[in-house]
Amino acid sequence: MASQLHTSCPASWWTIGVCILAAALSPGLQAQTVLVNDTVSGFIGTDVVLHCSFTNPLPNVKITQVTWQKATNGTKQNVAIYNPAMGVSILSPYKERVTFRNPSFKDGTIQLSRLELEDEGVYICEFATFPTGNRESQLNLTVLAKPTNRMEGTTRPLIAKAGRTEKILVATCTSSNGKPPSTVTWDTKLKGEAEFQEIRNSNGTITVISRYRLVPSREAHRQQLMCVVNYQLERFTDSMTLNVQYEPEVTIEGFDGNWFLNRKDVKLICKSDANPPAHTYEWKLPNGTLPGSVEIQNNTIYFKGPVSYSVAGTYICEASNAIGTRSGLVEVNVTDKPLPQGAPGGIIGIMGGVIAAVLIIGVAVTVFVVYRRQQKNRTEADHDLIDLPPSHKPAPPPKRKQELKSHLTAEDIQVVHLDNMKHEEEIQKLPLQPQYYDMAASEPSPYTDKLNSGNKDCDVHYAELDTSALASSPSPRSSIHAGGDLVEYATIQPNLR
Repeated sequence: MASQLHTSCPASWWTIGVCILAAALSPGLQAQTVLVNDTVSGFIGTDVVLHCSFTNPLPNVKITQVTWQKATNGTKQNVAIYNPAMGVSILSPYKERVTFRNPSFKDGTIQLSRLELEDEGVYICEFATFPTGNRESQLNLTVLAKPTNRMEGTTRPLIAKAGRTEKILVATCTSSNGKPPSTVTWDTKLKGEAEFQEIRNSNGTITVISRYRLVPSREAHRQQLMCVVNYQLERFTDSMTLNVQYEPEVTIEGFDGNWFLNRKDVKLICKSDANPPAHTYEWKLPNGTLPGSVEIQNNTIYFKGPVSYSVAGTYICEASNAIGTRSGLVEVNVTDKPLPQGAPGGIIGIMGGVIAAVLIIGVAVTVFVVYRRQQKNRTEADHDLIDLPPSHKPAPPPKRKQELKSHLTAEDIQVVHLDNMKHEEEIQKLPLQPQYYDMAASEPSPYTDKLNSGNKDCDVHYAELDTSALASSPSPRSSIHAGGDLVEYATIQPNLR
């Protein structure tokens, strides 16, 4: 509902201030308004209600009449009048179609029945008051027309021919006498095109026509074509299945590539894809006549008796329908003996794949088991070495040359020659170190027994050299008495930097 206040103030800029002042000084005038619908719509043949009410808080204002008018080409035409003294009056062409719902000094609502397209327009609801004058508001009435929809297929036969490029009409979809106009679309997998046309009728309605065209083809046969019409919140659909006629497409079955001498019960079958179906089949050889041992039944040629070399050749089958004739051929070869029949390729491929998968899994399991056994053996060996006494532990592996290079340089290694004259002086300068004894019981071995027996006459003294003593000694040379002989050896002295 929307309200509008209409005064008699002229719409000129210099009078705006006067109108505002008059409205401010007349609070009763401000309160007097006519309330109507902004927009009302309805379909042809239905009924609509045009609401109109008047607010009159001032008791000294008197309503004398309620009038409905229609604005046409700048003029006003009376539709219905309510006068408390004279009653209700309905004017043509609205007689018997307009009624006041509850006429009173405050309610001027009317009902317009059986809408017609001519009823569309601007309607004015006016209240005549005394002594304040007339008050009015206007609304727009829109009349809708629901269209009539239909889909029609072409009566022209659809024939597919080689080399044809012309698009022909397949179907027409029409939405007639709609207001506002409908939206027409096509839903299909066909590779055609649509054209649209709008026709404005004299009564204000619009007719929408869409035509669908395509080049007939074998692929279009039995395809669906759907017309979709959307109007307001309604949806209309209709569909058809295309019937495209085309000449036969021929294939020959029966020859498996293994026709050999004395084979029995062989035949060739001529099959065709055609619309309408092929009605005749003809068998022939390109360079001669058919063997006498054959029998033709419609689209099948039977070879009587055992196969011989005489049945070899190129067999041609021609199939014909109302559209045209097409042919197919097959080359028949005859061998002395049957060809070896192996397992189907698909089965062989599957078996090969399974065998390959099993081999791969077996290799992977074997590698894993061997690796686990090696790891287990290494672990047991490490445990055994940990449990051995110190005397039985193997010597650590010698350092690699690369490792020695990383720790020692040529400057760190000194070779000392000990002579006979200075050995006593050098020995006296070296502090004596306690002898080292291995407290662990050593087991005798053939090697140690031989060594002991060979050194009975030699007294060998072992002294543990203190690296700190050597570092602090004035001379880096050292000597050891072994059986009265002086031994020269090289000491590795750390290079203190």
